[in-house]
Parts: sequence; structure tokens; C-alpha cells
Amino acid sequence: MPWDYEPRSFPISWDDEGTPTQYFTPDFYLPDDDLYIEITTMSQKLVTKKNGKLRRLKELYPEIGCKLFYQRDYLNLVVKYGLEGPENLEEAPAPTRIPGRPAVVRLEERGERLIG
Repeated sequence: MPWDYEPRSFPISWDDEGTPTQYFTPDFYLPDDDLYIEITTMSQKLVTKKNGKLRRLKELYPEIGCKLFYQRDYLNLVVKYGLEGPENLEEAPAPTRIPGRPAVVRLEERGERLIG
């Protein structure tokens, strides 16, 4: 599945002169689905702030599809695809954001397939 890492920032707040003062930059873009994905595993205070930014994005750009995934969503995917056992769900480490584009490993190139 093709994807892009942080390909676009959307202005969501402006000063009195019309200069953007705040942006929302979703983590990933899935071009085949025309969908942006934001993943958050931060403290509740920061999650609340991110939810506000996502609401603002939807108000200003209703044509932009964006989904927010929380830490529990990430952990459930980790278990679903066998990266951790369910007994380790509470202990599974949250992902961290590393600056720059992440390395892409295509399973087909390694002779593997996803079984779902």
C-alpha cells in the first residue's frame, strides 16, 4: 500500500493579517484511499489538544479525510498482526516519532505476505 509521511501541513489558525499561526500536519497520507492518518500515543492533555486540531481541520477542510488512531488502536494492531502477544498488550511500547522519512520494508520483496 503506498503512503507518504507528513506530506502536507494544513493551516488551521491565522493572525489578524491573514498569516497562518498554527498548522496541523497528519502523520501519513494514503493516496489510494485519499486519506490522512494521525497517530497519537501521547498524554491525555496532548491528545485533547490534537483532537481540537483535528476538529478544526474538519471544519476548515471538510473535503479532507483524516482519521485519528489512539494508543489503544495501535496496540490492538500490534496484537492483531502478531507483533506482540495479547498477554503483553499493556507492556507493548508506544511508537516514537523519529524525524525524517521512515524506512519502508515491503513484505513482497522479502517473499512474505500478509494473512488477514
